[in-house]
Amino acid sequence: MSEQLLKDTKERMIKTEQSLQRELGAIRAGRANPSLLDRIQVEYYGIPTPLNQLAQINVPEPRVLMITPFDKSSIKDVERAIMQSDIGISPTNDGNVIRLVVPQLTTERRKELAKQVGKEAENAKISVRNIRRDAMDDLKKAEKSGDITLDDQRYFESEVQKLTDNSVSELDKIAAEKEKELVEG
Repeated sequence: MSEQLLKDTKERMIKTEQSLQRELGAIRAGRANPSLLDRIQVEYYGIPTPLNQLAQINVPEPRVLMITPFDKSSIKDVERAIMQSDIGISPTNDGNVIRLVVPQLTTERRKELAKQVGKEAENAKISVRNIRRDAMDDLKKAEKSGDITLDDQRYFESEVQKLTDNSVSELDKIAAEKEKELVEG
């Protein structure tokens, strides 16, 4: 039971780390990155479809994203979806491909984005601490109901704390990498 609890706790913490990675991927750092387009949905034959399923996305130059729709008739829909999204980059369309030129970031904008990275990282840490609390509560209940001994409870609590410490340090590392990317731009 408690081994399963540790496994579930670890999986939930890893999902939180992956979620932070996805969130930070959507923050543009002055260089082209296909993950900027991950959350864009294109209305394709009446069905919202992820952009990366409708087009090939390349980075031919450090600050240029090139989107080549598999179906050329969908190019206007793709362009509309990009314009309606929150990425703030105007697409240019030559009939075959769409290009997005990622503008250089101002120092002020870099600072704003760094704050946003910090806020996202803090939210992820709060999630990890909530996962730890849930696990600790489950261990206390298991000990009260006689499913595990007090010694087992203490052992598993220390294991949960180790998982928490590892996850928080991983979150810090992910955020530091993104902040470094923002500063270097």
